[in-house]
Amino acid sequence: MSLAPRLDIRQSQSLVMTPQLQQAIKLLTLSNLEIEAFIAEEVEKNPLLDATAVREVATPERPEREAPAGADELVAGTAPAEDRGLDLDYATESHQQDSVVDGGTGPDGGLSLNGTSSGGLGGEDGPDWDSLPDDAPNLAEHLEAQVALILSGVELTIAAHIIDQLDEAGYLTVPLAEIAERLGVSIARVESVLSVVQGLDPTGVGARDLAECLALQAKEVDRYDPCMARLIANLDLLARGDLVRLKRLCGVDDEDMADMIRELRGYDPKPGCRYGGEPARAVVPDLFVTRTKAGWGIELNTATLPRVLVNRRYYQELRHGPQDKGSKAWLADCLANANWLMKALDQRQRTIIRVATEIVKQQEAFFLHGVAHLRPLTLARVAEAIGMHESTVSRVTSNKYLSCARGLFELKFFFTSGIAAADGGDAVSAEAVKSAIKTLIANEGAKILSDDTLVELLQAKGFDIARRTVAKYREAMGIGSSVQRRRARALGG
Repeated sequence: MSLAPRLDIRQSQSLVMTPQLQQAIKLLTLSNLEIEAFIAEEVEKNPLLDATAVREVATPERPEREAPAGADELVAGTAPAEDRGLDLDYATESHQQDSVVDGGTGPDGGLSLNGTSSGGLGGEDGPDWDSLPDDAPNLAEHLEAQVALILSGVELTIAAHIIDQLDEAGYLTVPLAEIAERLGVSIARVESVLSVVQGLDPTGVGARDLAECLALQAKEVDRYDPCMARLIANLDLLARGDLVRLKRLCGVDDEDMADMIRELRGYDPKPGCRYGGEPARAVVPDLFVTRTKAGWGIELNTATLPRVLVNRRYYQELRHGPQDKGSKAWLADCLANANWLMKALDQRQRTIIRVATEIVKQQEAFFLHGVAHLRPLTLARVAEAIGMHESTVSRVTSNKYLSCARGLFELKFFFTSGIAAADGGDAVSAEAVKSAIKTLIANEGAKILSDDTLVELLQAKGFDIARRTVAKYREAMGIGSSVQRRRARALGG
């Protein structure tokens, strides 16, 4: 083997993802609101892009051209010219739904998330503007505003440090000795300030454990007698449902014990959670599904899809103006990127509509009769039906929500595993089985149903299911075992 340097010529093949291909794949996974933010960024970077208020609607009711190009064809560069171009006159297109309130289920044409008539923004059933979240202070700000009226000087500094060490539930997780050493003060002084913090609103904040939190709230309402103190000191027995031992420790009868437990249930174990944190935000649907005389109407929520155009007039002005070679190359790149973005956005909408249409076709029984009729469905099955790759369907169904008469659902919800039918018929969806389990437990009455009994009842309904599967589904829904449910009923829960 020669060790001398030499030149070799080799041939190799490799798959390279161009920036345009990466962008097309990225767009498929984004929701409508994320697309809006993405477009805003692109408009800032590209002077040839112009986002207008005119919205583009893609509806399945309009007849499609023969074999429209899919996302796989677009990114591969093999789409026909008519699918690649976007020079369409959208002003002549029929606009159906620009938002939730533009649907057709109610007398006023309103489609709410639960399928009822919204009556428009100005009607009685319109949104409750008073219920919208405001800029409320977080827990630290709420406590600091109170303590500033009570303490000053070193005590105020200690209180601010204690408040800074509280977790989101309002508990103090740092030992007092550590705080005293950090601030160079005595533990007694820290304890004195902590007692002041524990007297702030909400009651229970500043506690070091659950027992202290509940005790502070019991003292606030003057219910912290010796019996309640023993009950709070033995929360582990209460969690296990050992009422006999608790009654003996507290020295009370059944009626007093039930009253104490009822009182304890009214306390807040996480008082700090009332403040701060991200406010609950409503999920905006990406798709609308409505029942029509001709079948099912499926369309995008165009209220969150701004229309993007290429400002060709501005391009011509720049093109004929004085510019050097570098400026010409930059302008050409801007035009190419703008055209590609428009094509990718258009193809994204077509792809989402095709996937959603197939989902509705496969799960029509669900839209007609409810979750009990949900069928097992896989990404591969949908991909095969519409002639796309499974990974494309997976990206399309990520972070997308569908609004129909039965509520708001993530597209991933419709893809569930199957449970064999006891009579050898068609398999049923796991979600349908979960719904059946939830219904049986909700109607179990005085006799608590064990997992074995649930298996027998489900098999009588035609579900061939094992006990471990019932336990797994029950736990996934947050439902306790028969022992836990019996204990909770004994405690009055």
